[in-house]
Amino acid sequence: MIRRLIFLLTLTAACGLATGKDITVAQDGAGDFKTVQEAIDSIPSKNAKRIVIHIKPGTYKERVRLPKDKPLVTFLGDEGAAEKTVLTWNYSAKSKETGSDKEVGTSGSYSTLIESDDFVAQNITFENSAGEVGQAVALRTTGDRAVFRNCRMIGWQDTLYTHGTGRAYFVDCYVEGRVDFIFGKSTAVLENCHIHSKNGGFVTAAATPKESPFGYVFIHCKLTGDTPNSTCLGRPWRPDAAVAYIECEMGDHIKPQGWSDWGGNENHKTARYSEYKSTGPGANPEKRLAWSKQLTDDEAKQYTVENVLRGNDDWDPRHL
Repeated sequence: MIRRLIFLLTLTAACGLATGKDITVAQDGAGDFKTVQEAIDSIPSKNAKRIVIHIKPGTYKERVRLPKDKPLVTFLGDEGAAEKTVLTWNYSAKSKETGSDKEVGTSGSYSTLIESDDFVAQNITFENSAGEVGQAVALRTTGDRAVFRNCRMIGWQDTLYTHGTGRAYFVDCYVEGRVDFIFGKSTAVLENCHIHSKNGGFVTAAATPKESPFGYVFIHCKLTGDTPNSTCLGRPWRPDAAVAYIECEMGDHIKPQGWSDWGGNENHKTARYSEYKSTGPGANPEKRLAWSKQLTDDEAKQYTVENVLRGNDDWDPRHL
């Protein structure tokens, strides 16, 4: 109990925000609630102080939604227990809600949906257990200023969907999937993350708006895969798609050409796809597609966490 209190106080101090209240979720009934959604539902609308939901280890098979009117919420798993603290559901795009004949679609296939601003998650696994059945989102974010530390996102196609106009920061996280498994239009930095490709496919499908200077930025990440020469770093879902890999280690699963176009359109002509000092057997700068770019030293200096995510409010997620 003392260790947990110290951990929560440390997190609160790091956030620089007063804590509204702490909630504990435990499947065995030892907490305030047995499900994460019950804990979320108990939070008052438009709360002004950070609320920490401490999620005890367990596999929580429930569809979780944190609505937009509940900002400043933290999902906190036990230290070192990310693999044992799992939020999971099994919808795919073709699933139907109970009592409905309408398919939920990609956006509705989420296991966890974060709509609110200033969300933090630490030591949590977000999973979609539908399997290799098409689009099936594990985690979808639409809010602004989201931070994920030491979290895991597990799925196949469309695992991680950051499709709001806001910003997100992932550090020391693990993301796995196959087809376009990191996708959307948000500006997001993934730093010191492990990105694992399951049997080929595409790592990203960015839909970056033209006015956004950055899209997905991978900094010091490690890319691994199941199958050699099977995976592309990304393909442009929308015109002006932006993806950059900065000093990342790439396994032999990455194809020499690096990138792929989106067949049937000309999105690649305006895509902003770049790398800087990639290493490993998957790094082949001389064989990359002509419409991608190798950044110069001066250009690469712009790709820092602070600069990419600063915005108009000078947000720096490293202080949260």
